[in-house]
Amino acid sequence: MGFLSFVGRLFFSCLFIFSAWRMLDELVVDDGVFADAFESKFLLFRSHVSAKLGVNMPEIEMRHIIAADIALKGIGSIFFILGSSLGAYLLLLDLAFSAPILCDFYSYDMEKPEYVLLFHQFLQSLALFGALLFFIGMKNSFPKKVSKKKSPKAKTT
Repeated sequence: MGFLSFVGRLFFSCLFIFSAWRMLDELVVDDGVFADAFESKFLLFRSHVSAKLGVNMPEIEMRHIIAADIALKGIGSIFFILGSSLGAYLLLLDLAFSAPILCDFYSYDMEKPEYVLLFHQFLQSLALFGALLFFIGMKNSFPKKVSKKKSPKAKTT
């Protein structure tokens, strides 16, 4: 059971590791094409939040946001592979932050093909979020291991 759990965590984390690697590669090789696309989606998200909630979000440099996203995915994946709940929490934080920005289905009409594609990606992110919550719930539901130290036998006289 332990080996299968490890393999499952490894396969699950590969999704985040490859995503972080792709983001890093596109930043270095393509001279920030991904950063430009991410920035436009972030600005659109920021305008939606400002319009709906009436709260102005602070100015943040895009390279800091992308670096934080890559770090959350990379570090969270490593900890998750090792079976730590901290890794699951880091990946949850990454999904909660990046899914509404990257999957901006709310800016398209329902009849457009972009809406369907982005909504499908958002639902996949929601499923990953649920799987991480399930992992945390299962991790916390098992009792902690109690050492099976044998008590000394009483001597008879």
